[in-house]
Amino acid sequence: MTLKAQITEDMKNAMRAKDSVRLGTIRLLLAAVKQREVDERVELDDAAVIAIVDKLIKQRKDSITAFTQASRIDLADIEAAEMTVLAAYLPQRLSANEVSAEVKAIVTELGATGPGDMGKVMAAVKTRLAGKADMGQVSAAVKAALAP
Repeated sequence: MTLKAQITEDMKNAMRAKDSVRLGTIRLLLAAVKQREVDERVELDDAAVIAIVDKLIKQRKDSITAFTQASRIDLADIEAAEMTVLAAYLPQRLSANEVSAEVKAIVTELGATGPGDMGKVMAAVKTRLAGKADMGQVSAAVKAALAP
């Protein structure tokens, strides 16, 4: 079963269970998927759906930070609940040590020597670790690996 089919099935289950938070979040996710499919005129695969989920989670994290700074804990709690629902659709993430090991292997493969090669390394890392690791964590690992 594809990830998109699983999300649709989960939406039906949330409707039956009358779980409004889960239902609203899943509908938001499916709307983002459908919008991208319409814009690009393609059927999205699991990797593309995971990229959308990643983007939505990042938006939720940014919103939580903003709401917390503005002392709107009620809105931050709603965003946190949505983020929990979205996180269920991500594959198992790599640990910090695994990310660091992957980055070091890619740096060695490419023969990168310093911070000037960061763009080349990040391009290779993004293709290999897309959906498997948090890109903020990956960026920090690349900077550490390329530090003089």
